[in-house]
Amino acid sequence: MKIELKEITIKEVADGYKNSDEEGVVGYGGKLNIRPKYQREFIYKDDKRNAVIETVKKSFPLNVMYWVKSEDGTFEVMDGQQRTISFCEYIDGKFSLNNLYFHNLTDTDKEQILNYKLMIYFCEGNDKEKLDWFKIINIAGEKLTDQELRNAIYTGTWLTDAKRYFSKSGCPAYGIASDYLKGAAIRQEYLETVIRWISGDKIEDYMSKHQREPNANELWLYFQNVISWARVAFPNYRKEMRGVEFGPLYNEFKNEKIDSRKIEKEIKELMQDEDVTKKSGIYPYVLTKNEKFLNIRAFTDKMKREAYERQKGICKKCKEHFEIEEMEADHIKPWYEGGKTTAKNCQMLCKQDNRTKSGK
Repeated sequence: MKIELKEITIKEVADGYKNSDEEGVVGYGGKLNIRPKYQREFIYKDDKRNAVIETVKKSFPLNVMYWVKSEDGTFEVMDGQQRTISFCEYIDGKFSLNNLYFHNLTDTDKEQILNYKLMIYFCEGNDKEKLDWFKIINIAGEKLTDQELRNAIYTGTWLTDAKRYFSKSGCPAYGIASDYLKGAAIRQEYLETVIRWISGDKIEDYMSKHQREPNANELWLYFQNVISWARVAFPNYRKEMRGVEFGPLYNEFKNEKIDSRKIEKEIKELMQDEDVTKKSGIYPYVLTKNEKFLNIRAFTDKMKREAYERQKGICKKCKEHFEIEEMEADHIKPWYEGGKTTAKNCQMLCKQDNRTKSGK
């Protein structure tokens, strides 16, 4: 990993500055990719943006910035995007400070801003070295998400195309699936979700493999298939469906025949079951039958004490006596057979027998 600290003036960074929704944000004579196409939008509020300009005007130090050096000799802003856009937009006349635009300032004040020296680390190395290091230095400014960190490493034609679908407010993914996805597209949460789904949680491996491909058609088609499948399998939409991990369910059950009417009846019953405390977990449960998705309501301490006293401390299975702290509550009639989490359906088993019984 090669890391080099350099002093670069604001004038140099703002040279050739352009800000376009389609072409991204560039500067440094066209060699600096300040905000790649369809990456997160400018998120600084006016007070933070203005604070950057005030800091520069007073010649106070801004935090160190980080640029990634690419193989072709160009750079991408790793950390410092918001600060860079702030002073470039000011110089470009996009906003005023204290009722003064940049062009209203005296030549002396203009020169002071343009000659302000930024401390910038130039970073180059292999993907793993850069990713590990960026995770360590991601401590200042607007925190980068894990996916934003990955995006800085695996830049290329594939990522640019993927961002077009998943990484901008009002992006195609938002248009077809905002009711199904949690998070914000501009913070790369949509993109992270779909890559995690298609890769089986091997996000970095997937991005590395596809980095040089010309487009992200495979990823976009996969996502559309997942959402279409979810709409067919669960045609009655409920707000609890937002954030459900439909990708892994699609991967496992896409080729199986699903009776959506039968499933809907089961979902309706489970939605009304007070023992089911995690309603969103109903959707994976009705396909997998794994109760871990449901967070079944636990027996209260009062129910446990009532059962313990009723049994006189004797484990229902091994018939040995235990203190209550050495025992665990269990459904007499299993929950999946309709047994409720009530005092009458509670029995106390020693920890060993309960865990053997439940397969833990």
